Amino acid sequence: MLVRNILHRKGRWVATIPSGAPVREAARELSRHGIGALVVSDDGRTIRGILSERDIVRGVAEEGPASLEQPVSSLMTSGVHTCRLDDTIDSLMAVMTERRFRHLPVVEGGELVGIVSIGDVVSRRVDELQTEARALHDYIHSGR
Repeated sequence: MLVRNILHRKGRWVATIPSGAPVREAARELSRHGIGALVVSDDGRTIRGILSERDIVRGVAEEGPASLEQPVSSLMTSGVHTCRLDDTIDSLMAVMTERRFRHLPVVEGGELVGIVSIGDVVSRRVDELQTEARALHDYIHSGR
């Protein structure tokens, strides 16, 4: 299965936040949408970074509540790894496991077109395994 198939099922909407927004606003957006990361983008298309719940917790642990008034750019991860629509679930699992990422923005033509979470990848992989198991079961029980 490819990234494009995941996005076809879940949609291409991506929660973004401007780099100059206060971290408290980012925390509010994460909570409001029930998500674990926001793509930092000033125009909704170009990725400047990614801000996760972990980044916010790290900021509060190191700098206290004042970190919530800082701009998102002060806590975001700038070197964002991305994937493409034609990448496979297997390649995403490898990158996410090796690099310990939970979210990978999807980029095509230099622009943000979606985001894939570890939950999306695991869910689709489980679907694939269940389909394979059913096919094997049907084959074994068909008497061929």
